Amino acid sequence: MADYTLSDYHERSKHRLNRYAAGPGGLDWANQPNPFRGYEGAVRTGLPLLADNLETRFSALRCGALPAPRAFSLESIAILFELSLGISAWKAYGGTSWALRCNPSSGNLHPTEGYLVTGAVPGLAAGVYHYVSRDHSLERRGEWDEPVEFHGVVIGLTSIAWREAWKYGMRAFRYCQHDCGHAIAAVSYAASALGWRSRVLATPSDAEIAALLGLERGAENPVEREAPDCLLRISASEPLSAELPPAPSRWYGKANRLSSDHVDWPDIERVHRLTGKPRLDHEPVEWVSVAHATAGKPARDLSAPQIFRQRRSAVAFDGVTRIGADAFFAMLDATLPRSGAPPWRAWPSAAEVHLAIFVHRVDALDPGLYVLVRNPDALAPLKASLRPDWLWRKIGPPELPLYLLAASDLRDEARLICCHQDIAADSCYALGMLAHYEIATSEPWRYRTLYWECGMLGQVLYLEAEAAGIRATGIGCFFDDEMHALLGLRGHAWQSLYHFTAGSPVDDARLTTLPAYPVPSKNSNHE
Repeated sequence: MADYTLSDYHERSKHRLNRYAAGPGGLDWANQPNPFRGYEGAVRTGLPLLADNLETRFSALRCGALPAPRAFSLESIAILFELSLGISAWKAYGGTSWALRCNPSSGNLHPTEGYLVTGAVPGLAAGVYHYVSRDHSLERRGEWDEPVEFHGVVIGLTSIAWREAWKYGMRAFRYCQHDCGHAIAAVSYAASALGWRSRVLATPSDAEIAALLGLERGAENPVEREAPDCLLRISASEPLSAELPPAPSRWYGKANRLSSDHVDWPDIERVHRLTGKPRLDHEPVEWVSVAHATAGKPARDLSAPQIFRQRRSAVAFDGVTRIGADAFFAMLDATLPRSGAPPWRAWPSAAEVHLAIFVHRVDALDPGLYVLVRNPDALAPLKASLRPDWLWRKIGPPELPLYLLAASDLRDEARLICCHQDIAADSCYALGMLAHYEIATSEPWRYRTLYWECGMLGQVLYLEAEAAGIRATGIGCFFDDEMHALLGLRGHAWQSLYHFTAGSPVDDARLTTLPAYPVPSKNSNHE
């Protein structure tokens, strides 16, 4: 398919009422990919568990009030990974256990891998390291012949699509990008809790990232492809330099094979090639900023580590609980991009994703369909693209760009659109993320960044739900065009790329929660 286009993948990977996107047809449990990558022969450095000593409050972070920056050291880097990509707990049932992590993942399959690039810091030699969440350790993958000095550290994120494709087939590429966005936000939040500034670097190409992280090492690389996603520069001060060290001159370790067999999904390989990122000429000059203060405070004033680690994906809601309008407005306000607060201080471009919200159970608000316009420049184009008879009535605090489109009980519609899942109707609210898909037609690599922005929004809403005393879950299974039809979208300039919902969770009493570390020893190799 030499003329295969980005639109071909996007349309072919849509779920539809009369058919779902191509998947495996069944789960080959014996061949489930290992969720933990490791490099045999690489020297490991165990990281201490110190996050409990961090006193930063989540309520301060969400307003951009960062603590004094910690010095870079083995100990502070350990906290960064513990609170971003580390294991938050284990669940156990019937003799089997599986890990939960601070960064959520579609199906808890975790395609995202994390890397550290650093000059010499106290307790850690200069080099490129792979983070092993299972053991909370760093594997030294690469080093330089000559000393390399640079300020701060770089976190690299990559994706192994096979982990998702094993269960979700063609749509796995989408989910890998969601997960990358969640991880970007998780790293940004954790860095901010340490007083550090972070930013996704816009200039490096995929090839440069792969070379720096050692992803293309010939025979050392196993059959499961590990694709470069992005680099986050982290520093104790601003401005953050975009300069990177050269690729290491020496490499160590061989990546483990994740499963005995591998199924190729040609559509995923094609969209990988189509959305490859070239090198850009320069970094954006400044972050996008919203000047106003937050609309409210969360109900629970908890420490940032507690919020990060207690985040869970709800599997069911009680269908009864309501939240106050002020709490709802505060959660939405946290999704607005500002330069001072995480995770948006890490994002290098203007907001391109907006929220179409099904309000079900919010005090003082009519049930109905609402839109949060996260970038004022998008208001006119969105109005022109949606049904002409929507109300567009301004709702809530003056500074919150929230609009009521129609007052109506839309629980049945929300359930149907989210693949008939009750969690979309039994919640306080559900939403779809409308992305400016048109920008990817001229720059296909931005197709990935649209999903990353969606994942970042999801991470914000996860943490905000925990702080509000409820719980949330991301929804990757939805009928794309049913959502578009409900909104009255005309053309393809806007596409729904991710769904989300929040409410009061119904927990499964059969499951036992175990501490994150040490790792359970029995039947725990897969999540």
